[in-house]
Amino acid sequence: MPRTTHVLAAVLVAGSAVIASMSSGGGAASGPDTRDPASADAGIPDAASADPIQDAPPSAWAGTLRMDPHERHGTASDGDLWPSCWSDDGSLYAAWGDGKGFDLDGEFSDIGVARIEGEPGNLRGVNLAQGDEVGPIWAESGYNRKPTGMVCVGDTIHLAVQDLALDFNDVPNATIVTSTDGGRTWTWDESGPMFDDHTFTTMWFADFGQGGEWSEDGYVYVYGLDNNWRDSFNDRVQDPTNVYLARVPEDRVADRRAWQFYAGSKGADAKPRWSKKIDDRRPVLHDSRRVYQQMLNPDIVHDMTVLSQGHVLYNKPLDRYLYTSWTEYTLEMYESPTPWGPWSRMESHDFGGYPWGPEQHAGYGATIPSKFLSDDGRTMMLQSNVCPCAPSGTPVYRYSLRQVELVPGRDVEPSNPLDGGNLATDPGTVAVSKSVRQGDLGALNDGATDVSLDDSDEELKRDSWWGYTWPEPKRMNRVVYTTGEIQDGGGWFLGRPRVQVRQDGHWVDVAGQVTDPVYPGRESVGSTKRFTVTFPETVGDGVRVIGVPGGDLAYSSMSEVEVYDDLALIDGGFEGQTGGVGGAWTFVGGAAHGIDGNGNHSHSGAKNAWVRTSEPLGPQLLTQTLRVEPGETLDLSAWVRTSDVVETVRLGVRYDGGEQIETFAGVPEWTYTRRATSVTVPDDVTEVTVVVGYDADGGDAILQVDDVALTR
Repeated sequence: MPRTTHVLAAVLVAGSAVIASMSSGGGAASGPDTRDPASADAGIPDAASADPIQDAPPSAWAGTLRMDPHERHGTASDGDLWPSCWSDDGSLYAAWGDGKGFDLDGEFSDIGVARIEGEPGNLRGVNLAQGDEVGPIWAESGYNRKPTGMVCVGDTIHLAVQDLALDFNDVPNATIVTSTDGGRTWTWDESGPMFDDHTFTTMWFADFGQGGEWSEDGYVYVYGLDNNWRDSFNDRVQDPTNVYLARVPEDRVADRRAWQFYAGSKGADAKPRWSKKIDDRRPVLHDSRRVYQQMLNPDIVHDMTVLSQGHVLYNKPLDRYLYTSWTEYTLEMYESPTPWGPWSRMESHDFGGYPWGPEQHAGYGATIPSKFLSDDGRTMMLQSNVCPCAPSGTPVYRYSLRQVELVPGRDVEPSNPLDGGNLATDPGTVAVSKSVRQGDLGALNDGATDVSLDDSDEELKRDSWWGYTWPEPKRMNRVVYTTGEIQDGGGWFLGRPRVQVRQDGHWVDVAGQVTDPVYPGRESVGSTKRFTVTFPETVGDGVRVIGVPGGDLAYSSMSEVEVYDDLALIDGGFEGQTGGVGGAWTFVGGAAHGIDGNGNHSHSGAKNAWVRTSEPLGPQLLTQTLRVEPGETLDLSAWVRTSDVVETVRLGVRYDGGEQIETFAGVPEWTYTRRATSVTVPDDVTEVTVVVGYDADGGDAILQVDDVALTR
């Protein structure tokens, strides 16, 4: 696949669980799970015979993740990448690539190391070493040095340095350099690179806090990619789709002979195997996804894998490992309970294709320094960069921080009350979309429709969505969305968009959904038009409206999305039925039944339900189950008509332990007649089944039903 070869590689955060998932939350600060009784090289299976690793699944651990769309704190510095570590001496040490560091009047260098003091918003730095003082270039012409990872073991600093091609498309060599004097001087094994042949040549470390104080097993954990530091835009080498892991005693990091590689797990408790042989290694994370596969402009960079040079933070307050990765246009985050997995996708924050304005930008080389982690672990600072060498429109070529807020999911029963209002305005709600050109999704749940949001992002995409996530599950049965501005190039959905909810990290279609009015599925839908989607009550910790974007520019627009759980009989007019009785409605009995759809037999609209039999089958009932509040009084009505032989029409509710069903005479005039009854919900009942039907006592018994309604 052809790709352009310009340099910027947008950053994708891969941390601790995908934006779309949640489970039991985390907060135990008992220390990292790194204990391992397995001995190195013990019972290692042949790598070729091992089961193929699967793509990382969506996370069921994370609840919500909110990320700044742009830089929050910049610094007076020059350069990119900035892998860092927090030393015992209290300082943050960081290494830059291709710049002047914190001396803007100094010399340019392909690599340098600085000490950074202060807190976000008031950071200052001083250069310590650069160029040949930091490390060598092992390859011949066509390569330079780049820092990829840094770790502090007490006051000792270890820095991973790679040979990166000048066109950024392959990495043949890498080594570890070490400083014991606060970054001023550096040493390394001068006999050759620690890793070569494009194997494990992009390295970063697990960050265990100040000086490694959160580590309990005496090992340094090192993650690595083969071939390149990100997707190889010209396909000179294979694009990285695997992350590998090594460990080494913390006092022997520079000694290659002491390294052990993760070689898979064994047993019901997935104990890790370790091998000194690099050929025995197995990936700890595999992700073969490709993003932005088709662009409006095929000449700009596209079709990229998502695993790139990043960072792993052990978030001690949340007891979770968070990996941040990136692509040209996205920041990716993954999470895991241990250094070796299982890793799950937590977030793919999409900033759209070039160009960017000041309202949003992606970034590359994503790291989350432990020094800036909040006490509860939920607020972090992410460093990433945007190169002026790419057509991004917004360079961020300095030590730069944006804020990330992560709330683990809570595995609890939904507690939102019926008719509790718009769930989109509940505290903790985080809006989500495929992308948003305006950079900020705040208008999606502001209660107004005067601001139009859209996901015009230069991609010829298949899916477009607008919705919300929460840290805990919600009950819901109605979504109301208002379209944004419809323009010649797009803004609408092709066909009818559908509602999905997030369950255990996965987005699934809601069953039995009915849209009113019918969505036209073309440009004629119009701007700021309101559509209501009702469905049987369901539970999820996220909800979204999703569909295929329309127009030559392939985007949708939205001005508001509302979410409710209220007392609602779904599709009482049967207009949403396709084929037979289905969706929220079920049928109990043995008679023939179905939907009339030509408007000739309905009370209103085009459709109605019907039941017909000549057999003496007894009660034949259309039913629908819904949640109610104990003790409330409900008014139930339906428009019915019958053939002459029908003597009894039934209308009411059933519930666990009883029923309240009123009987009425048939309607021999074959004219629609409204039947109504009131029911009082017992104090111990939270769910009822509405029933409407008739008694089939023999003869040609026909019932037609329409406009069933339930109100308080």
